[in-house]
Amino acid sequence: MVDTGRDLRLAAVLVATADTLGDAFDMPEYLRRFADDCVEVLGADAAGILLVGADADISIVTSSDPHGHVRTLLEIQHQGGPALDACAAGEAVPPVRLAGPEAAERWPQLTERAQRQGMTATCAVPLRRGDTLIGALNLFTNGRPEHHVLQLELAQLLADAAAIGLSQRRALDDCRALTRQLQSALSSRVRIEQAKGLLAERWGVKVDAAFTALRAHARRMRQPIDAIAQDLLDGRLTDTELEADRPERW
Repeated sequence: MVDTGRDLRLAAVLVATADTLGDAFDMPEYLRRFADDCVEVLGADAAGILLVGADADISIVTSSDPHGHVRTLLEIQHQGGPALDACAAGEAVPPVRLAGPEAAERWPQLTERAQRQGMTATCAVPLRRGDTLIGALNLFTNGRPEHHVLQLELAQLLADAAAIGLSQRRALDDCRALTRQLQSALSSRVRIEQAKGLLAERWGVKVDAAFTALRAHARRMRQPIDAIAQDLLDGRLTDTELEADRPERW
């Protein structure tokens, strides 16, 4: 029998995970919601996300974690853990029993801390988009009967959806940043051209000579030339103040 309610909930989670292009997008809130959704639909007790930024900075976000226990399980993985392994290899780490010898040998610090917090198993999947690794999703369960076995394949699908959404957001942010830089450069150029024309008209000289004066004044005052141009246009800088930087030959 098909569990329609569960299927609809999973579809809603996938849509929400891919929705990252809105103006109101908030990265921390998005990741927290994603972690909570993973706990709900994957039958886990806790989830943590280790996110690798474009500048190689590491961010950690967890599912609901009032006492900070899950965050601790992510932070301690600088000494070894499934999230770190998934990031390093770019491959999923299948469910591992924390009480078993494999976990104790691979991640002794994490295993000891996780068991103290009642966790019995863990797994992790990479967040990746093509060859670009964004981070890892780490799941934990305490093994209670009402919880399902950790679903690795479904976890990877959700992680892939998050990676697509985050990659699109990064591309949008990069595009907007480039647009702002180009607009700023264009505005700066326009200010300089206007200031050159204004000064050339007042002094009755060629625009090249006016530009030379503006540039010399900017260097002497140790300010950007477009700031000097703006001051001239706004009347905060007078022709008299520029006289000291007026070229001897016109």
